[in-house]
This record gives sequence, structure tokens and C-alpha cells, in this order.
Amino acid sequence: MAVLLPSSANTTILPKQLSTAFPPQPGSLNILWNSCYSRKLKTNHNSFVAMSSLNNASRISSGDYDKLKKVWIWTENKQVMTAAVERGWNTFIFCYKCRELADEWSSTAMIYPLFVKEDEILDGENKRVAATFDVSTPQELEQFQLENAQAENIVVNLLDWQIIPAENIVAAFQGSQKTVFAVSKTPSEAKVFLEALEHGLGGIILRVEDVEAVFELKNYFDRRNEASNVLILTKATVSKIQAAGMGDRVCVDLCSLMRPGEGLLVGSFARGLFLVHSECLESNYIASRPFRVNAGPVHAYISVPGGKTCYLSELRAGKEVIVVDQKGQLRTAIVGRVKIESRPLVLLEAKIDSDYQTVYSIFLQNAETVALVPPCQGNGTQNVAIPVTALKVGDEVLLRLQGAARHTGIEIQEFIVEN
Repeated sequence: MAVLLPSSANTTILPKQLSTAFPPQPGSLNILWNSCYSRKLKTNHNSFVAMSSLNNASRISSGDYDKLKKVWIWTENKQVMTAAVERGWNTFIFCYKCRELADEWSSTAMIYPLFVKEDEILDGENKRVAATFDVSTPQELEQFQLENAQAENIVVNLLDWQIIPAENIVAAFQGSQKTVFAVSKTPSEAKVFLEALEHGLGGIILRVEDVEAVFELKNYFDRRNEASNVLILTKATVSKIQAAGMGDRVCVDLCSLMRPGEGLLVGSFARGLFLVHSECLESNYIASRPFRVNAGPVHAYISVPGGKTCYLSELRAGKEVIVVDQKGQLRTAIVGRVKIESRPLVLLEAKIDSDYQTVYSIFLQNAETVALVPPCQGNGTQNVAIPVTALKVGDEVLLRLQGAARHTGIEIQEFIVEN
């Protein structure tokens, strides 16, 4: 029997604080940043690149991650500048005395130069764009009055950000109408500031000379943008159910909680992945485990960020996967643990109405806690999961259709036959 929930259940089943929503929030700052990005700037770093880019959160269905956050990159490396422009980021900041460098870069690329002068950032007409501040202790952070800063944008340079956690910065400046930036020396630090306390700061400044840092940050934005999209899921009809004997099946335990209707995309063939439901629903047989998906045997494909797949046997702690719900909304989640154990399996096959010749299949553990997700219904209730033990020929389930040919998980254009 399918599990029935009211249509609003997905929004009420978990406490609000456990939500993985990532709504935009304007940042703001309270700190003292002395002269031209601290005195160190005067000796070694005479320019910095600002790349304007905005972010969307993993559970927002409208807009892009690139439209909710701002990113500035500080560099003297022309390769970094070129990589930024090629990725659509074309606002650059230089020290006030480095107009020659700004002119040189402007002659080779369409850029918008800004200039750092003492404790402010100016445009080409010497109009103030941002105020800059240094913070070295938590006490300085508490004492700073953000609203006293006469600038729309505030840049804070944390001289020891490990002492002043990113969460403290975000908490201190939530609610401000100003956009607050934090200086980051690596893409990893930038991610912390963008995600802290779910909202993050309004922007970051990535201070690097290595072009690989730009690539890494761009890949991060791409993954977050992907999470803001909605996948097209296709209705398929179960055509065969057959006991298959013993096999090594994989339980995927995530570092995130899943809601009713959410699961992972898994299948025997990359051309069609089934939406396998999580163990978030209560059962007479076992306690709810909303972080777990009993996903299938080791050979199966699973969807991962970047439009790629990998084998379930390749998953490791720390790897990212895509969590999808009944409506196709998706987010990324981190794998916390993978369990492989020998269990009895059942073979399920399904077909779609528009192509009844192609077969899509998946092996799953033959257990009451393992379920597939059916299509949404428009009658005020939702069948969020059909347990494998209750599934029958003729039942409808959800599939993600995609290219069948893969090379190291990447979709390629190639003739292929899989049975």
C-alpha cells in the first residue's frame, strides 16, 4: 500500500530549524579595516579583482545562485583576470595608484574597474562604492556600528578568522540593508562565509594569485546553480517484478535529513534512474532514519552533481550526491557513510508510454523500508512512497531520463546497447 500524506506534509514534517532551505539574505558588517585592505596591501598586493556573482540556495526553485551573492577576487595575476572574465565576472578592483594596470586590462577585456584608496573603494569617477574595515578580535566585532558606515557595501578583513568564526560574522550582521563581504584566501574559506548559518554573508572577496582557485569557486557556483533548477521526472509503469536472489546492496547515509517525497536517483542503466525514497517514514518494523536511502546494489548508477553519475560502489564519505523530491526540486547533500551488506534483492522493470520498447530497471533490497516514489496526484493527497514489498505490475513510479552513454560518469554521444 502506498504511504499517503496531506499535500502540505512536505513542509511540516520536520522542524523549521532542520530545513535545508538557503534563502538569500543581505549581509552586513561591523569592523575596522585600515587603509587599502590593511597595511600589507601596500607592499605586495596592488590590485584585486572583483567578480560580481550571485548565489542561490540549494532549495530555492527560482533564480540562480549567481544572483544572490556577490564575489570579488583580489589578484595581480592576469590569468586570474582572464579566467574570471571568461566565466562572466568582469568587475575588477585595483589599488588607487594602479590605474595603468586597470587600463592595460581594460584594453584586452570588457571590465569595470574600481579602485581601493585607504579605507574605501571608489569607481572611476571617485565615487564611493564600499567602505573597508579590519577586525582582529571578537570585541572589535561587537563594538563596530555597521549602520554608521556611510556606504552601501562593507568589506571586512578578518585578521584571524579562526578566532572569529564565520557564524559570528553572519549573526552580527543579519538584517542589515548593506551588502557585507569577507576576505577569503581560499575557495574553501569563501564557501564557509557564503553558507554560514544557512544565509551566509552577502558576498566574499577571494584573495588569490592561483587561477585554479577561480575554477574551483566557479565549480562551486555551478553546483549551487544546479541545485536551484528543477529536474524533469517522467512517469513510468512497472512492467515486471521478480525475486533475484542475494546481492551486495548499498545504504547511503547522508549528512542531511530528507523529507517525505525525497530520495536519490538510482538505476541499473544511466538512461533511466528511479527515484528511490529515503527511510524518513515511520514503519512498524524499524525506526525512521531520515538520513538514509537503501539505494540498491553495488553496480547501480547514482546521480551526482554536474550532470554526472557514478557507481554506488564508488561512493565515499565526503562525496556529494543529488537529493530530488517528487516535483523534481533538487539539492546537493554530502555522504556521511556508506554501508555495503549482502541482502535479498528484487528486480524491477518499468516502461514509459512514449517508448514501450525501452526497458528501465533497478535492483532493490526486498524489504518494507525500501520504496520508490510515484508521480504527484492532484486530489489533495500525495502518495510519497510505494514500498517494494507492496509494489505491483501496473503501478506508476518516477524516472529521470537522460543519455545512456557514459565515460567516467560523464554523458557522451556514442552508440551503446545495454540490456
